[in-house]
Amino acid sequence: MSDAVSDSLAHRPVGGSRAHGKNRAASFGLDASILVALLAASSAPTPLYPLYQDQWGLSALAVTVVFSAYSLTLLSALLTTGALSDHLGRRPVLAGALGAQAVAMVLLASADGAGSLTAARLLQGVATGVATSTAGAALLDLENPRHPGRSALTNTIAPVTGMAAGVLVSTLLVRFAPAPTVTVYALMAALFAAQAIAVTFTTETVNRRAGAFRSLRPQLGVPPAVRCTLLTTGTAIVAIWALGGFYSSLGPALVRLVAPDAPQAALGMVFFTLSATAALTMWVLRRTDPLTTAIGGCISVLPAAVLTLSGLHGVGLPAVYGGAALAGVAFGAVSQGLLRTLLASLDEQYRAATLAAYYVLSYLSMSLPAIAAGAATQCYGLRTTSHAYAILAALLAAAALTALAVSRTRTRPYSSPRNRPLR
Repeated sequence: MSDAVSDSLAHRPVGGSRAHGKNRAASFGLDASILVALLAASSAPTPLYPLYQDQWGLSALAVTVVFSAYSLTLLSALLTTGALSDHLGRRPVLAGALGAQAVAMVLLASADGAGSLTAARLLQGVATGVATSTAGAALLDLENPRHPGRSALTNTIAPVTGMAAGVLVSTLLVRFAPAPTVTVYALMAALFAAQAIAVTFTTETVNRRAGAFRSLRPQLGVPPAVRCTLLTTGTAIVAIWALGGFYSSLGPALVRLVAPDAPQAALGMVFFTLSATAALTMWVLRRTDPLTTAIGGCISVLPAAVLTLSGLHGVGLPAVYGGAALAGVAFGAVSQGLLRTLLASLDEQYRAATLAAYYVLSYLSMSLPAIAAGAATQCYGLRTTSHAYAILAALLAAAALTALAVSRTRTRPYSSPRNRPLR
């Protein structure tokens, strides 16, 4: 996700050739690990939400507000700081953002209520937005001509891999570690501090230049070349990101509703199932025709909704987890397929603007429906809200499927030289 707003897509850094050999490989590995760690920290609270609800009496609405506070501030940071490292350099911006991320982890560890938890997530969102755009840009700077497309593929897979790892580690700590709401963040704080120090030893890949302050002005525009395509694919983007937001914020509560006696670990692992299958899907389908991939992802939303709802009607946890797995397939297939479709025929100078628009829609689709679902849960209960949410996601996916099938007949073959698959 992080490659979306990097202006390095539009302006290749002049100093990129300075990183060579072992230092290039080490820097590439460090930047990839940073993306994994950032998104692991973003998903780590998911298994902890039930603990917060039990300890502090948080409502479903409060949980979705905490979740959405992170998403919206991350979005704001992406829109304003995506080009900052092009002016100040990758190292200082990334080191500063990682330091802020470590502070956010300390604040999360010391949170004692919804207010302090939300404040910590706000800081985390800002730090994550700055760091992901910078690390993603650095990966593109370090592209190896012998392995074209590897940087873009890493930018795509590393975040969802991180989300899966964050949920898994946090769930294990809830089960086995003392004070899990402190331990998980303490470990993450130490990791980010170590990464911030390591960044200072890497080779800078851009030259400093003027205009850093002006680069902070939010800019959002859709190039004419892709407006029609973005309109066509918009419903699919909304459907899969809204589905991801639901499982991330209310997934543990859904598991508790379906199986009140389920172990604590089962609550958070539902989102792990989604994110892990999303990462696997992206890897498996990396060489598949992008429009076909997106269409297949939209089709997966329909049985995902049916399975999730059947879990509320006696089938139990296997159906909920099956629905999460299919939702992950849909998320991975649609997000990768549509990004590749959007970027396939664009000149480099338009890619940053197109990707920024894509992620504005994505993060809004993830956070705003989650808040609405939390409010609806307060009024109508989680069972009714889950039915409405699943049906809405299925309807959006059906509409997207129709639009993509129609557009398929108007799209040039994927065998075009500009549409080579990622390796």
